[in-house]
Amino acid sequence: MSEKDESSTKNPRLPRRTADSALLTVMALLWVVDVLNSAATSQSNGPVSWWRLAPGVVAALAVLLPEDRATLVRRALPAAVVSLATTVLFFVHLRELVAGWGLLETLCLLFLLARTAREEPPLRAAALCAALAAAVILGPFRLEQSDILAYSFGLTFLAGGAIGLGCYLRGLDARRRRAVADVRQSERLALARELHDFVAHHVTGIVVQAQAARTIRETAPEQIDPLLSGIEQAGSETLESMRKLVRVLREDDAGAVRPGELFTEVAELVAAFSERDVPATLHVEAAARQVRADPEVETSVRNVVREALTNVRRHAPGSPSVAVHIDLADPEADPPRLRVEVHNAPPTGHAPDAEPLGGRGGLGLVGLSERAEAVGGTLSAGRAPDDGWTLAAEFPVLRAVEGSPA
Repeated sequence: MSEKDESSTKNPRLPRRTADSALLTVMALLWVVDVLNSAATSQSNGPVSWWRLAPGVVAALAVLLPEDRATLVRRALPAAVVSLATTVLFFVHLRELVAGWGLLETLCLLFLLARTAREEPPLRAAALCAALAAAVILGPFRLEQSDILAYSFGLTFLAGGAIGLGCYLRGLDARRRRAVADVRQSERLALARELHDFVAHHVTGIVVQAQAARTIRETAPEQIDPLLSGIEQAGSETLESMRKLVRVLREDDAGAVRPGELFTEVAELVAAFSERDVPATLHVEAAARQVRADPEVETSVRNVVREALTNVRRHAPGSPSVAVHIDLADPEADPPRLRVEVHNAPPTGHAPDAEPLGGRGGLGLVGLSERAEAVGGTLSAGRAPDDGWTLAAEFPVLRAVEGSPA
């Protein structure tokens, strides 16, 4: 991925950073409220009332601890245990040590409750959610006030709401995974059909050349060697396509595709888009014309250009121009890699979007990524320095044989 792509991929993380900042702000405000309440209590009960902050500190650490340091279970379970243990100690005549109940503790436990309901396996989620919900509901019983039941009754609804929110998000995640899996499976099957067409094309050539060799065996034996060389090359290409076909199918109603017309068909796509939508240009470097791509790579390149132009039509209709550029990623590399880049200028009169083309929920790029990876390529998309968008893909290709039309 280029430096430009790396900088552009940071934008989708902005909503997550904003949410994290908002959560930290709320936690800090609740911590201040708890400290002020504890200080007021300490004036009458002595400094031991500061212990009321301990469950809140543990719960806050459980929320803020990085994912790579501890799993959700290893963070949520101690928070629930500490909160419940503090409540139990309050009821066994140790009120002078554990008196009090904090808002920060409740917020963090609710946050962990929602995350557990969303992310953990069903049985584990049920057990841990029960512990967290009990810790939330029983927390107010540490208060020596007459309205304890009212607090607990209200927290019962909040705990239920947190569980409901987690289950709702769990359903959305499952639906998203199913949609992505369906798109990937569809792309695999489409690629498999295309590979079948190419294999049939190669096998037909092998059969024709073998029949020709048998026909001229007696009359022109000097022409048999070129025919055998052609059969060998076609057989090698067929075997490679078959390996890719098997790999795609193991990874878990398109018409026949004509091989060898990559740049012509890309030019037709760009010209048709330019006529109907916005001005578009195609620039193919000379180095890119000096390589030859496998049939499945040619199909993937066409699909990348088609999907990118479709995204511009859907999500950037006011864009003044679109540029399609095809070149070698590194002309000196061996084997070379063909780079396809589609860039659209930012729409005039519109603020730049904070999402990549297609939005976060779009599945078109998921299918393209699956196809690119299936043939050994890569795909990336993101904001360009001019606030436009760039979709770029790289595919493995071969050096053209000297004297060949490729």
